Amino acid sequence: MTAEAIEAGPHAGAPSNVDRNSDRDRDGDRPLRIALLTYKGNPFCGGQGVYVRHLSRELARLGHSVEVLGSQPYPVLDEGVPLTELASLDLYRSPDPFRTPKRDEYRDWIDALEVATMWTGGFPEPLTFSLRAKRHLAARRGDFDVIHDNQTLGYGLLGDLGAPLVTTIHHPITVDRQLELDAAESRRKRASVRRWYGFTRMQKRVARRLPSVLTVSGSSQQEIVDHLGVRPDRIHVVHIGADTDLWSPDPSVAEIPGRIVTTSSADVPLKGLIHLVEALAKLRTEHPAAHLVVVGRRAEDGPVAQAIARYGLQDAVEFVKGITDAELVDLVRGAQIACVPSLYEGFSLPAAEAMATGTPLVATTGGAIPEVTGTDGETCLAVPPGDAGALAAGLGRLLDDADLRRRLGAAGRDRVLARFTWAKAAQGTAELYRERIAAQAAVRGAAR
Repeated sequence: MTAEAIEAGPHAGAPSNVDRNSDRDRDGDRPLRIALLTYKGNPFCGGQGVYVRHLSRELARLGHSVEVLGSQPYPVLDEGVPLTELASLDLYRSPDPFRTPKRDEYRDWIDALEVATMWTGGFPEPLTFSLRAKRHLAARRGDFDVIHDNQTLGYGLLGDLGAPLVTTIHHPITVDRQLELDAAESRRKRASVRRWYGFTRMQKRVARRLPSVLTVSGSSQQEIVDHLGVRPDRIHVVHIGADTDLWSPDPSVAEIPGRIVTTSSADVPLKGLIHLVEALAKLRTEHPAAHLVVVGRRAEDGPVAQAIARYGLQDAVEFVKGITDAELVDLVRGAQIACVPSLYEGFSLPAAEAMATGTPLVATTGGAIPEVTGTDGETCLAVPPGDAGALAAGLGRLLDDADLRRRLGAAGRDRVLARFTWAKAAQGTAELYRERIAAQAAVRGAAR
């Protein structure tokens, strides 16, 4: 449903995924009316679209009414969870990213701000989405019990939105900014990175004023304190997880000898793909059948493409994107090893999902990854981030030892089932909603 249709009649678009005759939901209280905001919901890469899809589904299963307010690329949602489109100008869409919109595409001053920020090298979407969301929510006061922002952290979400605000920060984007600055090879490139990440100054200012922050790991909690200056008592950890019905073992899927699978954006330094490519080159001297499948976009020119060419790995590295959930799961099931080479992660959904299939994992110790993957040698093989030699050694060890692969794969799935499921994430998130609603009600009561 479009924002315009709802704003024409604020109650006409009321979500239908809750039984209005129910006095209590299955998590112990009345159903909540939740607005879940996401300025970007790509279902094929990045964690934000995955987070919104699975959290909204599980909250609805608890009996809550969930409506997602999102912008392009829109998230893929499960049946019964409505999407309200707060459309941007979609300036970064394929196949014409950084496009110049036609004059008749402009609707208002927010559109003009979006284009002007892009033209000057910045990334406008967190700010412009927050302004569109504020306008939309103002037209629908009373429709929601709680508003949940998925890391927009824009100025538009400050002030009275008509309902209490809870904000998820997966990890501070200042971490990404610093890693890209460290990887920049010229002053011009560093200046470009600083301009692109200019929105992080806004996010830092907004984060410090938020009453309630939800994050996905203890590591991210500390990073939010250190990088954004948020008070520790305002940050709550709710682990996310894997869809363990979808991400499950299937003995009928044949294991492909030498296959290593990873999920990564090609030239995002934080993801560490270049180190995995270097590790593959080392590994193939003793394991010539070893090959890599990357779930993500292939950059035709950049550090990763150059490394693939330099090591002669054109036939040993394959990129895939736009595949279905079932195809992705089978891809991971058929690999002998899953790998997370990231320099830093605030949680690592790909690690949890791979472990849930029973595929053995080699992962770095960057950020919160060990919080997900567990103990080296028991539930995974752990290596230092940015160390291609250690990655090659870990991968080689697993390729050589079928018993170790089976043991780590089984233990990894057990760990995910015990700790990291979306049902548990939804329960913890709903508890935080209720705490925030009660806290705001108490403040208003004291002010009377």
